[in-house]
Amino acid sequence: MKPQKKSIAIIGGGASALFFSASIDTSKFSVTIYEKNKSLGRKFLVAGDGGFNLTHSEPIEQIVARYTPSYFLKEALGKFDNNYFQNWLTDIGIPTFVGSSKRVFPKRGIKPIAVLNSILHKIKDNGVEIKYEQTWTGWENGQLVFNSLEEVKSDIVIFALGGASWKVTGTDGSWLSYFEEKKIKTLPFQASNCAQKVNWKESFIDKFHGEALKNISVSCGEKSQQGEVVITKFGLEGNAIYALSSEIRKRLKSDGKATIFIDLKPHLSFEDLKTKFDLSSKNRTSILREKVKLNKIQLALLKSTLTKEEFMDGNTMLQRIKQLPIKLKGTATIDEAISTVGGISLSELSNSFELKKIPNHYCLGEMSDWDAPTGGYLMQACFSSAMFLSKNLNDSLI
Repeated sequence: MKPQKKSIAIIGGGASALFFSASIDTSKFSVTIYEKNKSLGRKFLVAGDGGFNLTHSEPIEQIVARYTPSYFLKEALGKFDNNYFQNWLTDIGIPTFVGSSKRVFPKRGIKPIAVLNSILHKIKDNGVEIKYEQTWTGWENGQLVFNSLEEVKSDIVIFALGGASWKVTGTDGSWLSYFEEKKIKTLPFQASNCAQKVNWKESFIDKFHGEALKNISVSCGEKSQQGEVVITKFGLEGNAIYALSSEIRKRLKSDGKATIFIDLKPHLSFEDLKTKFDLSSKNRTSILREKVKLNKIQLALLKSTLTKEEFMDGNTMLQRIKQLPIKLKGTATIDEAISTVGGISLSELSNSFELKKIPNHYCLGEMSDWDAPTGGYLMQACFSSAMFLSKNLNDSLI
């Protein structure tokens, strides 16, 4: 007589839940996903809007350093890195390619829905049961309770509840209170990878709203990021500003304001600029265009930020090209953010993502308090942590 399988209940149907469900050994476990929506992977699809960035191709040591804090996901990322992820995708029929930004995408022509369907097919073949329109509402007498009034007792529970951004996908963070009732430490959700507010001069923003500053570097504190930002009426958004979310958030919280510095010519040193620019010349605008190669947006931003005296002082102007201060006044709302930080405190989780106060209950994905920039790092973290946990559970029954 075969031993009875242990049961696994997965609460939530986002990226982490999908990857876990596709890799758990269902010859050892009976697995059920409880999803509040009528379909799985809604945020997975929203993340693919405008280009489905799956991971990044840089060395794994550099990838680990992108996370805040870096220690929490280090082991999972090391064992199931970006190369493993790409091979896994290829195995389920999703070949990938590395773009000019070194980010990894599905081969051209493969849309996000095709990626999702391939993973869902893998889950179906794995024999995982899915129950839709099941909103988890906490515990009662040690059992999981849902809006359908169904009570579920499971040997193992995997929470994959997501953060609090993009409420339209169902991730609103309303589940925090259920953990607090269990005396589990939680942190309020905060926006990450989001637009930052700037009080632009009207003459500048009326003309350049929607334009991009490309091939620049942005710094805040000890962190810097090369890339691009988009100028909006609200302020700034884009990969170069998203990567500095944690530093900006820290300063806004302590001081109520933050300053970033934009290097308009990161590939030129200050001495290079001096060589190109004749400090005695009064026709500064023409030289900046022709010799320094500032485009119209960079030039307009420089003039809008500097006083007339600073612009006419050659050394000051060149210094500002390398370090142009932009004052930030706040962030976009959580619902407008790509991701969030906050949720379950990392002090409540073991190295294998198990809740220390509730054995055999685990937390995966964005619902716990780690941060990462866009560029494939969020998806990679969901994949690596899900694979790490599924392997640990699979091996536990050898």
